[in-house]
Amino acid sequence: MRSDTIKKGMERAPQRALLNSMGYTGQELNQPLIAVVNSANEVVPGHVHLPKIAAAAKSGIRMAGGTPMEFSTIGICDGIAMNHSGMHYSLASRELIADSIESMVEAHCFDAMVLVTNCDKITPGMLMAALRVNIPTVMVSGGPMLAGEFQDKKVDLSSTFVGVGAVKSGAMTGEELDDLVSKACPGCGSCAGMFTANTMNCLAEVMGLALPGNGTILAISAERERLAKNAGVKVMENLQKGRLPREIITKQALKNALTVDTALGGSTNTILHLAAIANEAGIDFELDMLNEVSSRTPQLCVLSPAGDFRIEDLGRAGGIPAVMKELDKHELIDGSAPAVGSEKIADYYRNALSADGRVIHRIDEPYRDTGGLSILFGNLTPEGAIVKQGAVADNMLQTEGTARVFNSEEEAVKAILENYIQPGDVVIIRYEGPKGGPGMREMLAATSALSGMGLDKDVSLITDGRFSGATKGAAIGHVSPEAAEKGPIAIVEDGDIIYIDITNRKLELKISKEQMDKRFLNLELPVPKINHGYLKRYSRMVTSASKGAILEVE
Repeated sequence: MRSDTIKKGMERAPQRALLNSMGYTGQELNQPLIAVVNSANEVVPGHVHLPKIAAAAKSGIRMAGGTPMEFSTIGICDGIAMNHSGMHYSLASRELIADSIESMVEAHCFDAMVLVTNCDKITPGMLMAALRVNIPTVMVSGGPMLAGEFQDKKVDLSSTFVGVGAVKSGAMTGEELDDLVSKACPGCGSCAGMFTANTMNCLAEVMGLALPGNGTILAISAERERLAKNAGVKVMENLQKGRLPREIITKQALKNALTVDTALGGSTNTILHLAAIANEAGIDFELDMLNEVSSRTPQLCVLSPAGDFRIEDLGRAGGIPAVMKELDKHELIDGSAPAVGSEKIADYYRNALSADGRVIHRIDEPYRDTGGLSILFGNLTPEGAIVKQGAVADNMLQTEGTARVFNSEEEAVKAILENYIQPGDVVIIRYEGPKGGPGMREMLAATSALSGMGLDKDVSLITDGRFSGATKGAAIGHVSPEAAEKGPIAIVEDGDIIYIDITNRKLELKISKEQMDKRFLNLELPVPKINHGYLKRYSRMVTSASKGAILEVE
């Protein structure tokens, strides 16, 4: 066993003394040592209940003959960090999570690990770590939150962001907003729509590193605890078989993830994370692969924020196994890909419920003939930009508009709420990319303000930052190269005409090459917004969004 390095032989007497001091028995130390990586804290709604999930996972490990040892990671709540300086740290925390797990696992020679996770950057950071340390691993999330109810409608966190704009436009009173706030998030769990947290928890299931139900079983249910116990049992089985994460998350697993992601109309952030996960696995990941997959994958689900169904509805309809089963009818899923819960991923969905035709459309009667995500290219974004096309109104799929340029999210939100933005405008928010942000902030406040002001079907938003999974409308993010790397978005001026063709995947700045060249000659970059601490180091090492915003040492 790998853990023998710290517990066997005369030379390891000091290590055994330290282990004894914590009350471990000889029998426990003779068993495999299993890391239980728990991101619980009292700050994040998706994490506040994770001690219970971790305890269940440890029970499963003990039942299967292992000795669990728990340690923690940080976790940032994107919703709480949204639309202020805290959001600079959100994406950047993904690297800290992966690094901290690597440090703990390698320093203490664990034999295997269970990852207890939830929320936006924590799940991908843990998946990156699993591939980096490459010991037998099973992931279990804390599960999604129940939707709230307000004025006889289902609501969630994104409803409150939209509510801010609705109050500004006069469509909602302040008292109604207060009432909405009290009802939107009724309990623990990751926010109730197909936002980044839930999309990544679902994709962990698709990629085979988590068990069926990981993405959709509710946080408050006893079934979630049973899933965690089973994760503890399964990690011991995978240890016995010697099955490693790099054998599970292969190119075929990543293609399966992209397929389900586009069928769900999931968060645009997943492309950042899948690219980073592929990098840790040593797998080539080209953005064009998403367009290839999306062009042949019908969109089967329209979930919040694009529609009215929530994750709880998807779970009742059969969850991710039901989605995969439907996709497999057209051979869009590679069922031979391995999984931690079975020999192959096909076993996850073989006996799943059939599509109900409401929450999960049948593959011959999809919402859309193509998937919910697309990569756009053009002279404004030579390395690509991403859009959740499944959440874009039909009239905005091909449009032309006048640029209104802002160098920060705050400037743009202020302009939107003060009625500066008019139908037909294209809001440009730049210097919010991985380097320029730094940290590539989410623009949910801006897109929600547009929605609340009734402009989401008339105004496009383009940024080198990114969007929350709770975003809807013609929101185009991850524009690469970013402004801080002297990408073309840096030279856009107020009044320029922007051509958007989402159907044909084009994004163009309608000026001549000569004009572009002249503007580049006169371009002066602003001083860094944050030039100290971790983010100073991060901004020097982080790569383009087109590469997953991974860190590279120059």
